[in-house]
Amino acid sequence: MNELAPCPICKSPYTYEMESLLVCPECGHEWKAVEEQDGETAFVVKDSNGNVLADGDSVITIKNLPVKGSPKSIKAGTKVKNIRLVDSDHNIDCKIEGFGAMALKSEFVKKA
Repeated sequence: MNELAPCPICKSPYTYEMESLLVCPECGHEWKAVEEQDGETAFVVKDSNGNVLADGDSVITIKNLPVKGSPKSIKAGTKVKNIRLVDSDHNIDCKIEGFGAMALKSEFVKKA
């Protein structure tokens, strides 16, 4: 039997195939089996609507985001220009006027 690669996120050995994707039942991560066979996994960040984001894109926040240590929050509809993608929990680094350097999660923004 052909053994499948473990999940690249949570390292679970219980992955399974679904059409052309490999799926992890523990964390729900899906990735292309072809990428895993090549040994390279592409770093892809998607917004709340599923659009692929790239460095330098502009995004708009979709909800009010509280800022730790600040009495005010980032309002829904705030446009953020020139984002930079990073491989971490908060995968967007940016500068927001009135707040300075921030890290945002891609699930709370949409592509402008």
